[in-house]
Amino acid sequence: EITWGELRQAHADIAAYALSRLAVAADGQACTLSAGTQQVDNHTDGAYTVLPFALACPGGGQPQQLQIRYQLFADVDPQHRGLLRLQAGELTRTAIFSPEAATQSFVLAAPSRWVQFVDYLREGIWHIWMGFAHILFLLSLLLPAVLLWQPAPARRWLPAKRFRDSFVDVLKIVSAFTLAHSITLSLATLGWVALPSRLVESTIAASVVLAALNNLFPVAHGRRWAVAFGFGLIHGFGFASVLADLGLPQSALALALVGFNLGVEVGQLAIVAVFLPLAFWLRRTRFYRWGVFGAGSALIALVAAVWFAERAFDLVLLTGR
Repeated sequence: EITWGELRQAHADIAAYALSRLAVAADGQACTLSAGTQQVDNHTDGAYTVLPFALACPGGGQPQQLQIRYQLFADVDPQHRGLLRLQAGELTRTAIFSPEAATQSFVLAAPSRWVQFVDYLREGIWHIWMGFAHILFLLSLLLPAVLLWQPAPARRWLPAKRFRDSFVDVLKIVSAFTLAHSITLSLATLGWVALPSRLVESTIAASVVLAALNNLFPVAHGRRWAVAFGFGLIHGFGFASVLADLGLPQSALALALVGFNLGVEVGQLAIVAVFLPLAFWLRRTRFYRWGVFGAGSALIALVAAVWFAERAFDLVLLTGR
């Protein structure tokens, strides 16, 4: 645990590190960055340090274009992402910086509604692909889609006979998950419902554990769509927290919300489109039933259990969450 005194003592080193990995240019000319006083901002999941910057750019007035380079923690954690919310008058632009997209340019003219829609669509796709808990929850529910549960006395999984049956099963699961998280994403984004971040993130991790264990010890094998809907409501709050960090343009609130939600669905469907044909092709093999399905479900449950402990009890057990 870091104290306020330790934070203040390390201020010069923190500022120097940040300044060495941040750069801004206005209309092609480098701007000068200077760090302000270290601050602390409290969120529902804990306290965060805040380092404000002052920006001095050549010329007067608002530039036509900004170029921003963000490389913080790129050499420490390749999964780290920087979230940008750029506001200039009525303009709101969002972006996610990664080691592969460390430098990005932004035109400061008011974007068209189509550009705003595409921006949030892209962020939705990116979030579902980088949201490992969401992906593992979905995969845990999809793994049995190409199998059939044979009840007592046999109590075992058998290969599904028809692709159509597996497709319908997946369709019900994905539709239920989509409907559920769309409801809570909208409610939370509009500010009508709010839950503590730690509760949301802990429950998301728990949902992954339960979905994976249900494959090993089937309880709701025929009602996985209901599991997808129930926990999908919680996952929607997780999506909403990301959208809140990105910010929403008030002039195009509904468009941005729809774009982000649609992006999540596009990213989700891309995962399904790759997984389902391959899983159906492998469903009769021991590799799929014992390796992918059995061992995979056990590994997912174990990783998610560690996530749950980290999120519920504020521990650090893995390098990433």
